[in-house]
Amino acid sequence: MQKIYNSLKLLMVIMVLFNVFLLTACDNKPQSSSPQSGQAGGIQQLLKKFFGKEVAAPPQMPVPEVSIVTVQPEKITLTTELPGRTSALRVAEIRPQVNGIILKRLFTEGSDVKAGQVLYELDPAPFQAALDNASANLTAAKATANRAKAALDASIANITKQQAILNLARTNRQRYEELSKEKAVSIIQRDQSATEAEIAEAGLKAVEAQVESDRKGIAAAEAVIQQAEAALKTTHINIGYTKITAPISGRIGKSNITEGALVMAYQPVPLATIQQLDPIYADVPQSTGEMLRLKQRLQNGSLNQNGKNQNQVKLILEDGTIYLQEGTLQFRDVTVDPTTGSVILRIVFPNPDGVLLPGMFVRAVVKEGVSEQAILIPLQAVSRDPKGNPLAMLVSAENKAEQVRLTLDRSVQDKWFVTSGLKAGDRVIVEGLQKIRPGSPVRLAEPKPAGNPQNPVKPATPSK
Repeated sequence: MQKIYNSLKLLMVIMVLFNVFLLTACDNKPQSSSPQSGQAGGIQQLLKKFFGKEVAAPPQMPVPEVSIVTVQPEKITLTTELPGRTSALRVAEIRPQVNGIILKRLFTEGSDVKAGQVLYELDPAPFQAALDNASANLTAAKATANRAKAALDASIANITKQQAILNLARTNRQRYEELSKEKAVSIIQRDQSATEAEIAEAGLKAVEAQVESDRKGIAAAEAVIQQAEAALKTTHINIGYTKITAPISGRIGKSNITEGALVMAYQPVPLATIQQLDPIYADVPQSTGEMLRLKQRLQNGSLNQNGKNQNQVKLILEDGTIYLQEGTLQFRDVTVDPTTGSVILRIVFPNPDGVLLPGMFVRAVVKEGVSEQAILIPLQAVSRDPKGNPLAMLVSAENKAEQVRLTLDRSVQDKWFVTSGLKAGDRVIVEGLQKIRPGSPVRLAEPKPAGNPQNPVKPATPSK
């Protein structure tokens, strides 16, 4: 029974000591030395009563030690990481311009080709025959024109002859009329001379009409010559189309046809596709909300875009590696996509080694601007309340913990970019947050700087 009684007394002592520790740890107000000593004396008397001898009181809880950083404004370059896809600088779909049979394919699939290089060759035989026919037609047209010119020359000569005949007929008619008055010739002879004059006049008109007709014939023959020349030129062009060439330099893909296949002019299915890959585009969408927020920050002066190489853009590949070549922001589209509420940013990247291919998923790091007075604090200095609002604990001038609510913009490496809630000189607790609560006294450990001016912060990315 004595053992049971001693065990119960020991259990009661342990419970009393546990309650004392809880009261000491949860005391939010600093106490003077005399109340603490009184409390310790009470504990000693309680232990002496149970154990019948002097027992040392438990040690008091020490003031928690915390590590802080002092807020100092820094100059940083803010960036936005935007997903997108690459696209070729120029794309040319190869299609035939005449009907024919493919005789040869003169390129290697997947190789680089030069502008003007022959890719396919069609059967030129029917086009050569058409060329010979057009050439013969031109020769015949020129011969016809020459005959028309000769006929015109003859008609012009006939006019001179006919004019002479008419002059003679008119002279004879005048003579016969005078002789007829003197009864030297008969009336029949007089009438015959008048008729001959009229016939000569009609003959002259007929010859003049023939000259005009011959001139029109020459014009028609010259028009036929022009038609023949156009037909000959067309056959020359068509026979040139039998060699299908590359319109641009670039990399050609697979061939959709083989030798012996029949192709049609301007068919919907291309024979092959050439894409120019150096340089190459990266098209990334940017939400209009983000664009408006950026404009507002530029207007109120929290950001400026006067930094060096403001249009330079970095690229992150699908596997997370950084593309070695930096690109240049070419333009922002002016049309908003109604389905996504975003605009397209087009960036040009050099691609001499062909690392970037059309359609690749990439992430572009676009510079927003430079913040001259940015406040950065370590990630571990920020906690969240039950609603998810960001909070931080500061050390006041009285060395007490003080809780403040923050507004965060984004993460910058291992720090948060704070837009409101902190000011220069604030002491932010970064270690020992588990041991304190708002209003409790704290003891400072060795202070740490908030940023390292010797190592500028890398571009920032928006927080999720």
